[in-house]
Amino acid sequence: MKGLTFKKGIHPNYHKEITCDKKIEVMLPGSELVFPMSQHIGTPCTPIVKKGDRVLVGQKIGEASGFISAAIHSSVSGTVKSIENRLTFRGNKENSIVIENDNLYEETPGMATSAKSDYKNLTKEELIGLVKEAGLVGMGGATFPTHVKLSTPPDKTVEYIIINGAECEPYLTSDHRVMLENGEEVIEGIKILLEVYKEAKAIIGIENNKMDAIKQMKMLAKNTERLEVVTLDTKYPQGSEKHLIYAITKREVPSGKLPIDIGCIVQNIDSMVAVCRAVTKGQPVMRRIVTVSGSGVKKPCNVEVKVGTSFKEVLEYAEWDMERTVKIIAGGPMMGIAISDVNIPVMKGTSAVLCFTDEEVTSVPTTHCMHCGKCVTVCPMHLIPNTLHRHALHEHYDKFMDYYGMDCIECGCCSYTCPAKRDIVQSIRTAKAVIRAKK
Repeated sequence: MKGLTFKKGIHPNYHKEITCDKKIEVMLPGSELVFPMSQHIGTPCTPIVKKGDRVLVGQKIGEASGFISAAIHSSVSGTVKSIENRLTFRGNKENSIVIENDNLYEETPGMATSAKSDYKNLTKEELIGLVKEAGLVGMGGATFPTHVKLSTPPDKTVEYIIINGAECEPYLTSDHRVMLENGEEVIEGIKILLEVYKEAKAIIGIENNKMDAIKQMKMLAKNTERLEVVTLDTKYPQGSEKHLIYAITKREVPSGKLPIDIGCIVQNIDSMVAVCRAVTKGQPVMRRIVTVSGSGVKKPCNVEVKVGTSFKEVLEYAEWDMERTVKIIAGGPMMGIAISDVNIPVMKGTSAVLCFTDEEVTSVPTTHCMHCGKCVTVCPMHLIPNTLHRHALHEHYDKFMDYYGMDCIECGCCSYTCPAKRDIVQSIRTAKAVIRAKK
C-alpha cells in the first residue's frame, strides 16, 4: 500500500523483523540507579535531594532550572548514595543523583492525588502544568521539554497535531509495540492534546511496514472526532519532524523557522502514553521502552526499563555476547551514538541499545571525494553535503552557514550513500557545534 512521503531520502535495510513481534517485557533494575540532571534539551535540573535522603517512586529529585528544562523523578524507592558527576551516552560526565535501590518500589502519595481523570474540565494552562510537573520530554530522542512545545505563543495557531508513528530508524520497534500494546493510552494522550487545542486536528502517521499498527490505531481512533490515521511510505528519515509535516500536510517549514510557524506541532507515539499517564494517573516519566537488537545479543527484545538503569544491565537482560561485540550504539544506527562504556544510565531519550558484531560492522577505508553527487541526490533537506563537508573540514564556518549548514538534521543519508565512505555527517555535526558555541 503506497503511502504519503517526502522528497529524496533513502531505503536502508531495516532489520525490524528481529524484534517487531517481540512483546514488551518488564525489566527490574539492579542495586544502583543513576539520574543525570540533564536528560533534555535546555538547562540542567537542580538536585532537590541530598546524600542520605530516602526517596520514593515518582518523587521529584531534580527541579527544572529554567523555562526550557524538565523535572526529573526517581523511578525506584531507596536512598541517595551520592550526587556526583557520572558518564552518559554523550561521552561527557554530568551532575547526577545516584540512588541505592531498596527493591520495595514504594510510591510517593503525590502521584495518586495529582491524577485528573476528569481532565475535560481543566483549562489549557492546567493541562500543560500537569505535563510540566511530570517532566515530559520528546520521547522520540530529541528530548525537547513537552510543556515548552505545548506553550505556543499567543500569536500562533495550532492547526495540526502530528503524531509521529513512523519509527523510521532501522532496528527500532519500540513505538511499533507501544501502538499494538498501549494503543488505548496513545489515543487518550491525543484526546488530552485535543483538549489543549480545541480547534486543531490530530493526525497519526505510520509507515506502511507496520500494517498491524495502522489497523489497530484506526480501530481505536474511529470514534474520536478530529483524529485521523494516515499511511506513510517506508522511507528514511520519514520520522524527521519537518519531513513528517510535509508528507502529511504538504506544508514546508522555512529555513530557521519552527513547525508552529506553519501551524503544526509534532509529538511522538510514546510521548502520548506519557501525557496520558501524567494527566490521568499522576505518573511522571520514569520508564522507557527500549529496543535491544543486533547480532551481539542472543535475546533481542523490546523491554520496559526504569530510567536510571545501566546499559550493562539492559544488555545482560538480552543475553549480551560481549566477546563477539565490536560496536554498541545508543539509539538507531543512523542517528545514534556509538558508546565505549556500558556503565551509563538509560535516560528519557534512550530508544534503543544496538549491539553489533562483525556481521553488521565493516571497516572500509576512506578515499577522496569523487564529486559523484550521490549525497546531494538523497539529502532530504536539499543541501549540498559534500560542499558542507569541505567547509567543515577547513573550518570555513562563514561559508558553511552560507550554504545553510545549520539546517542539516544530521540524518546520515549522505554518509550512508557515500561511495568514498567520507564521514560527512560527523564533520557537519562538529561544525554546527562549533558555530553554536561561538554564539
